[in-house]
Amino acid sequence: MSGRNLNLLGLILVGIIGLVFMWLTPRFAELDTVLDLTVYMIMAILALSLALIWGYGGILCFGQAAFFGLGAYTYAIAMFNIGESTIPFLLAILLPAAFAALLGYFMFYGRISDVYLGVITLTVTLILFNSVNSTAGPEFHIGVARLGGFNGIPGIPPLNLPFDKNAPISLEGMFYLSTGALLLTYFGLRLLLASQFGRVIVGIRENERRTELLGYDPRVYKLATFTIGGALAGFAGCLFANWGSFVSPTIFGLAQSAQIIIWVIVGGRGTLIGPVIGCIGIQWLSAALGANQPSGGSDLWSKVFANAPLILGVILIAFVLLMPKGLVPTLADVGQALLGSRRRRKQRGLEAQQAE
Repeated sequence: MSGRNLNLLGLILVGIIGLVFMWLTPRFAELDTVLDLTVYMIMAILALSLALIWGYGGILCFGQAAFFGLGAYTYAIAMFNIGESTIPFLLAILLPAAFAALLGYFMFYGRISDVYLGVITLTVTLILFNSVNSTAGPEFHIGVARLGGFNGIPGIPPLNLPFDKNAPISLEGMFYLSTGALLLTYFGLRLLLASQFGRVIVGIRENERRTELLGYDPRVYKLATFTIGGALAGFAGCLFANWGSFVSPTIFGLAQSAQIIIWVIVGGRGTLIGPVIGCIGIQWLSAALGANQPSGGSDLWSKVFANAPLILGVILIAFVLLMPKGLVPTLADVGQALLGSRRRRKQRGLEAQQAE
């Protein structure tokens, strides 16, 4: 089977599995499980935003949490002031995209190198964290929405059907929306990467100077990729604010920024399904470690298993050392090696039969 046919088969399988999962889960799972799976789907969209920027665009960005938080805060503030979610929903996507475009313009047209680009995006995230964290007083408000400082903004109204504030989306509806949005984001990015635009940004990642000599302006393509990634992160932030009906400055924190990087590293750069798997797997493991922490144990193993960040750190180091490409690319390489050895055995068998 050719690589193109395998790729098409993989897309079909992803679509079928995703649709079956979206249809069956609310019918057989408890509400708590559906809520947990909903946030997994939302964070997977956030992981895809960095998968596009870093995995395919080659742009080392530590600031996805900035666009994620901007989307969440934009929706919350606009929702309290407008009272109907259609415009806040759009603003939660457009504002992070505009901020990413503005920031990216100065970075890419200023010819900032990759290392400094990562430092700048991380610095912007920390600036937003400290700025929002310092808005605890009653004087800090935008319209009727109080920013709340470190206490955050609670009681955020949910999304509703377009232009109908009397038809809010239920908790089960949020699962359908988040899972459907994840599937659309995944297949939309696959189409984007299969286009000429996608081939150019991959070419820029591999060799920027050669792509420039072919007549393409890397700055334009990098800026467009960075803007699309910011819009996707803002979209995920909007869904996250709806999921918890709450948003706080920790959404801009260093821990949130590091998590997104870890999801992509574990799942595998240069893939889209890899960061989704890495995101869902690490979130599930974090939740399982948090729920099963031993209480009252004084031995060494009890203390080790009670420290979830330590275990996640060990897992990350193991992936970096043992599977530097990530989970999905490593499995793909193993599969190709097995198929290659099988073909070689068949070929030797045919040659032996012909010799006889």
